[in-house]
Amino acid sequence: MATLPVPDETRILTTTFGRVTAYRFGPPAAEPLVLLSGRQASTPMWRANIGSLAEQRTVWSLDSLGEPGATAQTAPITGPRDQAAWLDQALAQLGAERVHLLGVSIGGWLAAQTVVYRPERVASAILLDPAVTFAPVTWKMILVSLGSILPGVPRAVREWLLSWISGGAKADDSVPEARLIASGMRDFVQRSEQPRQPTTEQLRSVPVPILVILAGDSIIHNPSRAAERARQVPGAEVEVWPGHSHAINGEAPERIAARVRQFLAQL
Repeated sequence: MATLPVPDETRILTTTFGRVTAYRFGPPAAEPLVLLSGRQASTPMWRANIGSLAEQRTVWSLDSLGEPGATAQTAPITGPRDQAAWLDQALAQLGAERVHLLGVSIGGWLAAQTVVYRPERVASAILLDPAVTFAPVTWKMILVSLGSILPGVPRAVREWLLSWISGGAKADDSVPEARLIASGMRDFVQRSEQPRQPTTEQLRSVPVPILVILAGDSIIHNPSRAAERARQVPGAEVEVWPGHSHAINGEAPERIAARVRQFLAQL
């Protein structure tokens, strides 16, 4: 957290599933941008993005229930409907009528489930290489997942798995985001159910504007297959960015900020 801009506010949001910590960057606003982190991560994974995003719009970042971070889950989360419910309850306490969701990886999946089950507070959703949303996971991602949950996996192997999913980028203790995720892999026990893809019927019923950015070199799914299915969402803007891995938010922060600005300006 010390590597991020200093939050203007830290708020504890109480839901029926537990307490969620939210950090605000910028003054209160009518339609802020809400960041949803990836698996085994929390707010600091947005280190490269918060500055450029907060220049254009107030940003809230939430540490998700069921993931390592400054949260405290107190009740079981049994599936996508519960995931959307806790997030909707948290959003209701931000002081804004509607928000724009920006999620990466499993945070993108959470945003997608929210616009399916609880879209009332959502003005739009931006999904960065969302996991288990438009295409099934690959065997490579299954291997990474096993490496993150099996006890006794050597530190060097965890770092190699993180580097693999990040397109070969350095993923040791010198990189704060890698240190954060490696700690989650090593020290946090997840109890939530495995995420499930939205059905085609659910995708076709999404009522809010959607921007989907898929990483062309992602190993979590087949990007072309994911893009084809993402276009089932009415009016969705779907893009595949060649040369980027699943760690796309850290690889292209300025390009993402520019695309977010363009997308939100047309709404």
